[in-house]
Amino acid sequence: MSNAAQPIPIPFSVSFAAGAIAGISEILTMYPLDVVKTRVQLQDNTAKGPDRYNGMVDCFRKIVKNEGFSRLYRGITAPILMEAPKRATKFAANDKWGKIYRDAFGVTQMTQGISILTGATAGATESFIVVPFELVKIRLQDKASAGKYNGMIDVVRKIVAKEGPMAMYNGLESTLWRHVMWNSGYFGVIHQIKAVMPKTDVKQQQMINDLIAGSLGGTFGTLLNTPFDVVKSRIQNTQKVPGVVPKYNWTLPSVALVAKEEGFAALYKGFLPKVLRLGPGGGILLVVYTAVVDTWKGMQTA
Repeated sequence: MSNAAQPIPIPFSVSFAAGAIAGISEILTMYPLDVVKTRVQLQDNTAKGPDRYNGMVDCFRKIVKNEGFSRLYRGITAPILMEAPKRATKFAANDKWGKIYRDAFGVTQMTQGISILTGATAGATESFIVVPFELVKIRLQDKASAGKYNGMIDVVRKIVAKEGPMAMYNGLESTLWRHVMWNSGYFGVIHQIKAVMPKTDVKQQQMINDLIAGSLGGTFGTLLNTPFDVVKSRIQNTQKVPGVVPKYNWTLPSVALVAKEEGFAALYKGFLPKVLRLGPGGGILLVVYTAVVDTWKGMQTA
């Protein structure tokens, strides 16, 4: 095969930049659903009366009515600052780990198994970047914390002062579970869907294929990781008190505790707004990422 037929290697910097642009595009589009998802997940079986959210639509309605429309974008600074390195790390690490695993297993093309393994490893890598930003975002999104913090910097300052600097990584273990599960499902499904879809050189059809593959990948990843996301939200919303063991501490015991006290369905609290965000959001990520990379490739061959 001639060199002209070989795919152009994507440098780490290009993959990183494309992931960053994709992440910011997705968060600006889908963020209100994330606020609703977090509110519903933080609600336990003690919430009663008018303060209780009876599903996604009711949560949207009550937030807008009682707190104003702008509350749907409260805490967005942390996610915007997070999404660039988070999504950049997701795609760049997935690309890098893919090369490492292909070399390790002696293959030249991605397989279903390697796609899942690569996604899981990229998710674990990504987790170390996102934990402090996720912690800040959840503290700002929680209705009960609305009067405690005056923005992102104030959250960081108060957490460090009251709970110690290591508290910024509260929830790391649960975040690892969440991201490993989502990324393995996301990239694994994308590989499978793209393998069965008809190949095309038409840009518009390629974009549609990416949107479908990414949306299905995002949906499947969300099915896998929602129970871990529920307990992660609760773990990160719990303030550390010296000498007191928090109710929600480690992931698997917390999953079991939520299921025992609130029923198995409680592990999927916030699933609807979450899947409505991360299903289409997964498609947006893949479409924008691919478009940026293709633009770079076009510049190289021009």
